[in-house]
Amino acid sequence: MDDTAGRKPVYDPQQLEPLLVWRQHAGDVDGMMALFEPDAVIDCGGGNLLRGKEAIRSYYVEIVASGRKFAMGEQRPALFCGDLALTSTRLPDGDVTSEVARRQGDGSWLWVIDRYSVT
Repeated sequence: MDDTAGRKPVYDPQQLEPLLVWRQHAGDVDGMMALFEPDAVIDCGGGNLLRGKEAIRSYYVEIVASGRKFAMGEQRPALFCGDLALTSTRLPDGDVTSEVARRQGDGSWLWVIDRYSVT
């Protein structure tokens, strides 16, 4: 995915996951953070819940520093209800992610909930 758009707003919630992976591979923690609302929650699995940008940023800084790369998976069709969208991705190992994005006042989308695996 080409991220030449920089940090322009994301107007399709199904673009959030590919952008997250692309930015993570590029080591762009600020770009990763730009995809989340300030009070977002991430379920990393194993009872590890991250709440808010400070906790999420710390986690992504550690991930990028470790050299671990997120896998690009098969984006599933989003399910929309008003200003909410449920997105998901089937990863190469068979795990499925699930995310809830909310439409912002300018029409862009940001994640409010991200669960890394629902299997």
